[in-house]
Amino acid sequence: MTQKTLIVSALGEEKLLLPSLVNAALTANDRVKYLFTLLQTARSHADHPNVPVSTLSAERLAAGVTDPGFDAVVAGAQKLSDERYLIPRADVALRLIAEDLGQMLAPLVLAAGDARASEFSARHQRLADDPRLAELQNPGSETLRGSSIEAMTSGDRGRGDSPHLLVMDMHKALNRLQAEVAGETIDGASVYDIRNSDRALITAFMAGVAATRPLKFEHPGLATTATRVGRKLVLQNDIGTTDAHVLVVHVSGREVSITYTDVHLPRLLFFQSLFKGHGVNWEGTRSRQDSGMESGFYHLGLGRITLASSQALRDFLQFLGSRLVFLIDWNRARKRLRHFLPKPESLALLKWGADENIGHMAFLKAGGERLVYDAMEFALAGRVHLGETLSDALGRERALEFMRTLFRIAARYLLDGRPVSLVEDEVKAELAGYVSSAQEDMLDIAVEHASYLVELASGIRDSLVRARGADPLQVLAANAERAKEWESRADELLNAARAAARRADGMNFFAALIESADDVADDLEDAAFNLTLATGKGQGQMPPALVELAGYLVQGAQEYVMLLETARHIRRGGSREDTQDFVEAFHRIASLEHLCDDAQRVLKRALLGNADRFADIYGVLEAGRKLEHASDHLLWVAITLRDHIFGQVVGGG
Repeated sequence: MTQKTLIVSALGEEKLLLPSLVNAALTANDRVKYLFTLLQTARSHADHPNVPVSTLSAERLAAGVTDPGFDAVVAGAQKLSDERYLIPRADVALRLIAEDLGQMLAPLVLAAGDARASEFSARHQRLADDPRLAELQNPGSETLRGSSIEAMTSGDRGRGDSPHLLVMDMHKALNRLQAEVAGETIDGASVYDIRNSDRALITAFMAGVAATRPLKFEHPGLATTATRVGRKLVLQNDIGTTDAHVLVVHVSGREVSITYTDVHLPRLLFFQSLFKGHGVNWEGTRSRQDSGMESGFYHLGLGRITLASSQALRDFLQFLGSRLVFLIDWNRARKRLRHFLPKPESLALLKWGADENIGHMAFLKAGGERLVYDAMEFALAGRVHLGETLSDALGRERALEFMRTLFRIAARYLLDGRPVSLVEDEVKAELAGYVSSAQEDMLDIAVEHASYLVELASGIRDSLVRARGADPLQVLAANAERAKEWESRADELLNAARAAARRADGMNFFAALIESADDVADDLEDAAFNLTLATGKGQGQMPPALVELAGYLVQGAQEYVMLLETARHIRRGGSREDTQDFVEAFHRIASLEHLCDDAQRVLKRALLGNADRFADIYGVLEAGRKLEHASDHLLWVAITLRDHIFGQVVGGG
C-alpha cells in the first residue's frame, strides 16, 4: 500500500482510493507476471547453460520495472545440488511478488466488500499457508527449490491453485472493476456514484485546479477523485508526491469541511494562511503517529465554512481548487529561499507568490538557488563577502522586492515556453538594476546633503559681504539661525543614509561618505555661529581674507556636488570623458583646500596686527579656523570618494 493510500485510509475515505488502487493493481499485474517469467527463464538457463541467454530487458521495461539489475539474473543463474538453484536477486524478486499480490487484492476487497472478495482473500491466505511457497513468504536468500518455482508459476489448474493462477483470475476481475470505476470523468476528475446536483460543484472545483495547473509545469500531482458517501460529496486531491500530502473535501448542503494532511507542519500552516479573509474556521492542528508513514507521523488540519448561497459555494470550491498547486514542492522552495532571505521574508514571498497566482515552481524549474547565485556573481562581484546573503547585500526590503521580480520573470518566461537561458539573463539584468538603483538612491542623498554644504558656505560668504553695511550683528545673527536650520536638515539626511545602509549593507560606503561630509556641515555651522561673537566694531570690519576664505568654501562645496554627479556615470569600461570630469573636479577641490590654508594664514596676520581687544578678534579667528577645518574635511571626503570610484568601480576590486 502506498503512502497516499495509507493517509487517505487513515482519514476514513477508503472509497476515494478505488480508482487509484485499480490502476496500481493493474501495474502490479504486469510486474508480477514479468517476475514469474524471470524466475522460470533463470531456472531454464541453469538447467541448460549452453542455450543462448535472454536478458528479458524488453519485458522488464514493458512491465514498468526500472531496476536494470534484473537484466543479469538469467545469465547468473546456476543449478546446485538437491534440485536447488542459485538465482541472483531471487530474494528481491520474491518480496516484490508478495507485495504485488497484495496490491492486486486491495481494490477487489475495497470494491466488493467481504462477501464478494472472500474468494480471492481466501485463496490468497491458503497460498500464504502453503508449505510449497514458504520461500515466497520468507525470502531469505538467493537460492530456491525447483519445486517452489513450479508451485509459484504453474498455470495448470489440475495441479491445484498457484500464485500465477490467482494473478490471472484477479486480473480479469480488475478489468471488470476498472470499467465500472472509470466510467466517467468531469473536467479531469475521476468520478463515480455521484448525483446530478454534484456536477456543478465538481466542475467549479476542477475549474480552480485547471486555472493554476500550468504553474506546476511537469511536476506530477493534482489528480482528483470525486464520489458521494451518504449525504456528502467527497473530493480528494493528491496534490503532489510527498508522503501523507492529501486534501479531502466534504460538501454537505452549503457547508464545506476541509481535511488537509502533511508531514511538514510549516506547509500546513501556509495552506491555512491562503484562506485568510475567506471565512474558513480552522480547528487546532493535530499531529498523528502512523508507523506506515515514512516519517512515522503526520499533521492534520480541519477547516469548516458555511457559504451563503449556491453561487458562493461554487466560487469557494473554485478558489480552493486553485490554491493546491502552490503546495507542490513548497518545502523545497522554502529551503532554497533560506539561502537569500530571512525566514519571515521567505514565507512572505511564498505567500505573495500564491496570492498573485505566480507560485514558486517556475523559480525551481529555472534553477532555484543557482539562478540567484549566478545573478549575484554578475551584479555583486566583489561586494558580497563569504557568508553574506542577498538580503545582506540589498537589505531585507530590496531583497524581497527583487525575489518577487524574479518569481514574475521565471513564471512569465517559462509559461510562454521561452528557454531558461533567457530567464537567467533577465534576472542578472534585474539584479544589476536593483544594485544600481540602491546606489543611485544613496547618491541622491549624498547630492542633497552636499547642496546644504553649498548653502551653508554661501550663507557665510554673503553675510560677510552684507555685514560691511548697516547693522552687521543682525545680518550675521540671521545667517547663524539659517545655518543652524540647514545643518539640522543635513543631519536628517545623514540619518536617512544610515537607515538605507542598514537595509542594504552594500551601501555602507556611501553612508560613511555622507557621515564624513557632515563634519563639513558642522564646521560651517560653527563658523556661522562664531561670527556672531565678534564685537560690533569687529563685525563692521570683516577682513577681506575671511570673505575670500568663505568664497573658496563655496567653490569647494560646488565642486563636491559636481564630483558626486559625475560619479553616477563612471563605470568599468565607461567613457573617458566622465572619468576626466571626475578627476578635474577632485583636483579643483584639492587646490581650493590649499587656497583655504593660505587665506587663513593671511587672516591671522591681519587680525593679530590690528586688534585692539581679544574680544574683537576671537569670533573672527574661530570662524576662520572652522572654515579651514571645513576645507580639510571636504578634501578628505573627496579623497575617499575618489579611492572608492577608482578602486571598486573602475578597477572592479
